[in-house]
Amino acid sequence: MTPAAIQLAAEAAERHSAEVTDWGARIAWVIGLLVFVAFVYWLMRQGWKWRGTLQGDLPELPAAPDGLPAHRLALTGRYHGSTTAGQWLDRIVAHGLGVRSRVELTLTDAGLDVVRPGATDFFVPAARLRGARLDKGIAGKVLTEGGLLVVTWAHGDKLIDSGFRSDRAAEHAAWVEAINLMNPTITTEGAER
Repeated sequence: MTPAAIQLAAEAAERHSAEVTDWGARIAWVIGLLVFVAFVYWLMRQGWKWRGTLQGDLPELPAAPDGLPAHRLALTGRYHGSTTAGQWLDRIVAHGLGVRSRVELTLTDAGLDVVRPGATDFFVPAARLRGARLDKGIAGKVLTEGGLLVVTWAHGDKLIDSGFRSDRAAEHAAWVEAINLMNPTITTEGAER
């Protein structure tokens, strides 16, 4: 190659390599993406609030009475949420029932005491328990078959399924049996006779 050809090749390479990142366009894309993500998050938040408004007719959650009898069973684990009974994707968010949290469950002759650090505690009187079963999912959480303890209970005029997972999943079967035996109108599958 001649020196002139080398010079032309070097200039062509320099022109080609001179096209570096257009920082203005890149920054605009990043800002646009951040605005889009913030907008999607805002829409999700509005949907959550709207769902809570639609469920505003749900009464306040009962608190545990003083002097509960000795517990039959106790467990620690996770509360995964509540849904309309039989509709595992219809999440209930009113009164904090949609908030996931750690949980300490205590079953007594008086009912089911649900203590949730950082979220609203509630109590399900024994007369309102409708059954328990092992399941694999509830709105927003899917586990292996039988990995979730689902307790069905009546609140106001609505039946609710609440999903729990013990730190020791082997305990679930004992909970299903104990809750289903508390009410003679409940069969072993957790459905009313």
